[in-house]
This record gives sequence, C-alpha cells and structure tokens, in this order.
Amino acid sequence: MSRAKTVFTDTMIRKLKPGDREYRKSEGNGFTIRIMPSGFKSWLYLYAIEGKRRCLNIGQYPDVTLETARDKFEAAKKQVKNGIDPLEFAEHAQEERRKAPNVTELFADYLVRHAKINKRESSWREDERLFRVNVEPAWGKRKASDIKKRDCIALLDNYTDRPALCHNVMKLTRKLFNFAVEKDILEHTPFTGVKVPVELESRERILSEAEITKLWNSELPKAAMSDEVKRIIKFLLLTGQRVGEVCGANPREVDGRWWTLPPERTKNGVTHRVYLTETAIKLLGTAHNGYYFLSPVSKLDAEGNPIYTHIDENAVAYAIRKNLKGYQPRRPIKGESVSMVQVPEEKKMELEHFTPHDLRRTFSTGLAILGYHDEIIDMVTGHKKQGIIKVYNRHKYDDEKQQALEAWERKLLSITQRNEAPSTARVAVG
Repeated sequence: MSRAKTVFTDTMIRKLKPGDREYRKSEGNGFTIRIMPSGFKSWLYLYAIEGKRRCLNIGQYPDVTLETARDKFEAAKKQVKNGIDPLEFAEHAQEERRKAPNVTELFADYLVRHAKINKRESSWREDERLFRVNVEPAWGKRKASDIKKRDCIALLDNYTDRPALCHNVMKLTRKLFNFAVEKDILEHTPFTGVKVPVELESRERILSEAEITKLWNSELPKAAMSDEVKRIIKFLLLTGQRVGEVCGANPREVDGRWWTLPPERTKNGVTHRVYLTETAIKLLGTAHNGYYFLSPVSKLDAEGNPIYTHIDENAVAYAIRKNLKGYQPRRPIKGESVSMVQVPEEKKMELEHFTPHDLRRTFSTGLAILGYHDEIIDMVTGHKKQGIIKVYNRHKYDDEKQQALEAWERKLLSITQRNEAPSTARVAVG
C-alpha cells in the first residue's frame, strides 16, 4: 500500500518544531522545508540536473509564505525541465543585479563590505543616518550608473546654506562611488572634478570662565534635559573626550580609576585610556542595564525582550540646541517649517550657542593655559600620534594623563565653586 502524499499547509508548517539537529520535510518532487535546531525554517528545492544533485534555497519562512514558495518552486521546476539549472540562473541574476544596483542597493553593499568592517559602529550608523535623510530621497531608486556629475552638483547645491552638512554629504557620496569603482561595480565615479560649493567655517568657540560657571551652576540644573544628558555635558567639559565615546561608556570599560576604550569604540581605532578623577566618577554614577548613560528609548527583540542601548551623541547636541534661549534652527531638509520639541522659556539656558565639541575645545584650551604641551593634550584627548612619535613612542603617558586631568578638575572646581563673581576671561590659571 503506497504512502499518502504529503501536502503542505500553513498550519502544518507553522507547527513544525525544531529538534536536536536539522531535519527536512518534503511534499514531493523536491519541494522541501528545512527546520534548524534554532527554529529557523527555510524553503528548498532539491533536484538533479546533468547527473548532479542540487539544492536551491527558495527563501525563509514565514517571510516567504507557502503560496509564494510554491510559485517559486514551480517556476524552478519548469526551468529544470527546459535544461536550465535554476541555482546557476539565480546566481547569475544576482551577480548581474549586483553589477547594476540602484543607489540604495549600492549603499547597502557599501555598508556591509566596507563601513561595518572598517568603521566603528557609531561612525557607520552616522553614515546610514546621513544617507537615509540627505541622499536616499533624491537618489535612492536611481541606478548608480545613471548618476552623473551634474546630479552630484545639484545634490550638494541643496545644502549650501548648511556648510557642515554639505561637506558631510560630499564625503559620504564620494566615498560611496569610490567604493563602487574599487569593487568593479562601476567603471567611473561621477564625482571626478566635483567640488564642495561652500567653504566650511572653522569653529573657534571656547566657553569663558563666566560661561562655565553659569552652565555648571544655574543653566544646566534648570534645563529641560534628562539627568543623563546633563551628566554627559559636565563629563565632556571635565574630561575633554569625544561625545560619542562618552555616551557609550559602560562598566566593562571601567576598572577603578581608569576608563579604557577599546579600538572599536575610538575614532582613530586605537585603545585609549582616560583617568577618572573623583568628579568624573561621581558623574558616571551607577550603570543601568549595561550603560552609565542609558537611553530612555528601547527596542524589542523578536521575542519581545527590551534591547537596551546608550544615549545617542546626536541626542546630546539636540538637547543643547533646544534648550538655548534665542536659538534659531537652520532651515529643515524638507518642508517649510522646523519641528523641534518646545521648551518653556524659563527653562532655557541663557548662553550663546555651543556644541559638545566646543566643550572639548574648551578643555584642550584650558590644559594649554595651565601649561601642558600639545603632545600631552593630544594623549589626554585621544588624538592619534603622528610620524616618528607614532612609530617609536609607545609610552602610555598614564602618569601625565592623571596629572593633567586632576589639574583641570581642580581648575574647573575652583571656577564653579568660587564665591566671587567669575572673570569674563578665557579659562586661565587661578
């Protein structure tokens, strides 16, 4: 008596449970579902052509439904009857598609094969954010090979009133098309001969002693920011570190008085050690769910469990901007109005516009005025060594770092805790 033929149904596929090892269920004619111990299910077409047994992956269940999988199976089976190997056909089609991607597909390739390999996470995520907001709306669906020099010029011209953004868009898109040429996806880059249409103004903003005192003692306490963001701002001024690196600080990196950032977390890809003064330790506080500066926003994984992360560096800059009295946002990327969370006037900080990097510059200037040489300041702030110093000088400067950070802590506390009216001069020796 012949065995009854199995006919797949959605209910049957959904109820298939994982075992200790991979197993497969077949409907017949090679139409198969594979179940992995992890619970991952995928559709397969098992067939033979020219005496060779082959396996075509049709897609993952439930992303590819039973109905769609069956249609793909029938199409592949027809190819086999006509002497065409569907696996080779699919691989060839994928290769041709890779060679002629649209700009969104090219960026996805760049992200996987370059950015995620060669950049720290915060950097490639910023690439992704910049692309999604400032490039994809104009270029995303267009074939990369169709982008011409005039398109590059037109894209950059959209941002001439925002010099920093214009330069960042230029750097990302030029890098994207250079990647395409290097990987033989395109023969030429459309950016040959393209120049940024606007000069980038160098910021020289340094907070004065009066501003430091005001920020620390009266303006931050009243500002409409979370405690975490307020602590980050003080920590930036106290240590001079990069805002992205500070935001991601976590207990795995802190051992006693030393905070050691691994290469994958630093801008220059080199391990960086920061001495933590008494005030720095207090500002770090107690870590929650793996971070000292935990983001209030959490996502859920596939099983509904929260995925915790740290506050984003862009959120810190945004919190400063929206809390500055009289701050006028630049024109938005889209539309005619600017959307920014409204803060009551009485909570806004009465200070001139400043950025997280201005706090880092204030720190470096303060150390210089205290008598520290550029080499020590560079080591404290995590700048990469150059030339002979880079090759031969392996001294970690731990003692010098500690002395410099303790000296700046004393100076900062003397500025913010003195009773008399603060000077309007730049940070100076007390």
